Amino acid sequence: MFDKILIANRGEIALRVVRACREMGIRSVAVHSTADADAMHVRMADESICVGPASSTDSYLSIPSIIAACEVTGAQAIHPGYGFLSENARFVQIVEDHDLKFIGPTAKHISMMGDKITAKDTMKELGVPCVPGSDGGVPDLEAALKIGEEFGYPVIVKATAGGGGRGMKVANSAEEMKSAFPTARAEGKSNFGNDEVYIEKYLTTPRHIEIQVFGDGKGKAVHLGERDCSLQRRHQKVFEEAPGPSITPEERAKIGKTCADAVARIGYAGAGTIEFLYENGEFYFIEMNTRLQVEHPVTEGIFGVDLVREQIRVAAGLPLSFSQEDLEINGHAIEVRINAERLPNFVPCPGKITQYHAPGGLGVRVDSALYDGYKIPPYYDSLIGKLIVHGRDRTEALARLNRALGELIVDGVETTVPLFHALLQEKDIHTGEYNIHWLEKWLEAGGLDR
Repeated sequence: MFDKILIANRGEIALRVVRACREMGIRSVAVHSTADADAMHVRMADESICVGPASSTDSYLSIPSIIAACEVTGAQAIHPGYGFLSENARFVQIVEDHDLKFIGPTAKHISMMGDKITAKDTMKELGVPCVPGSDGGVPDLEAALKIGEEFGYPVIVKATAGGGGRGMKVANSAEEMKSAFPTARAEGKSNFGNDEVYIEKYLTTPRHIEIQVFGDGKGKAVHLGERDCSLQRRHQKVFEEAPGPSITPEERAKIGKTCADAVARIGYAGAGTIEFLYENGEFYFIEMNTRLQVEHPVTEGIFGVDLVREQIRVAAGLPLSFSQEDLEINGHAIEVRINAERLPNFVPCPGKITQYHAPGGLGVRVDSALYDGYKIPPYYDSLIGKLIVHGRDRTEALARLNRALGELIVDGVETTVPLFHALLQEKDIHTGEYNIHWLEKWLEAGGLDR
């Protein structure tokens, strides 16, 4: 087992890893930019080291600075959290070249799943169902128009290296394709340095279902059920739950086994999430995230496992601490993402926290790095916390979420808490009758003003 782990991230996920390390008796090293010198993850870690100025490009994304921090502190392994360098295959290779351990999958598997076309082709070969679409990249508008005619509109144009909703454009007609195609290419080029795009059939009322998988890197893997992440705004998740309210036990067992078998066949190591669109009882693969997800706490809630602890164990060469037979769903869990944003336009709202109080009680968990007097810097993502609740069933979990939101105090900045208060007044939320388009339609219809 490792003696010391460096956490190449910030905020609540860095603090999450610090806690896992402490429970395992492993010393933790926090890295930080100059803007994060007073951050909670820096205060809580056993050691800390500055890796650069406020800009993430010159600090959290600076590979030489992260490697140097390991050498200076004597850390043997790096946990990337999510975002930043967590899915950077070049970084992983450099980590390995410096005789350090990356707590996550290999550079090969990150590269394989990082390119959407390669990932789709791989999953097809492994027997995972995929959305109908183009065979590889689409070279030009003429080819795009032919594909649109072949599959029938609507279709969606996606950047092969895209993510977070960038480089994705829907075309409902040939006329719309004429603008969607070049726009998606331009966004792919500007955001990811790659203008290659592919095209898929656009499903009209799908849910976003993702399967949590975990491999030991030696040919064994398990699945930990699904999460429903259908409540999204501009392809950004805001509300996640497990198990999915629309998934039957039979569907769960079938798609879960398909996913676990797929990652076992390629020798995948660590946590991974295989994401699907689900419509009319069918699953369609869209992408695989080769890292820990923001919404991993809901899976931990219903299975009673520590996914970060398991990541560290597998990276150290230890076997999985549980088998598929050990994993039984207990109750229902929901997570809402608390962002420092001004509604109704969701504009980032950094500033000083003048008062902070986290809710508590049975079945309530808060993953946040906030504290009274903390100054939220303007340089990073607006996520400032995650409120997670667990209940014996979905009805109890929703009631607990409502109660916990009422206890939460975040003064000094505006947040997205009012969004969740409003959502909990909606019948569709309580019945689970929503899809990936529901939230945007609700917002457009003035849902926040009711």
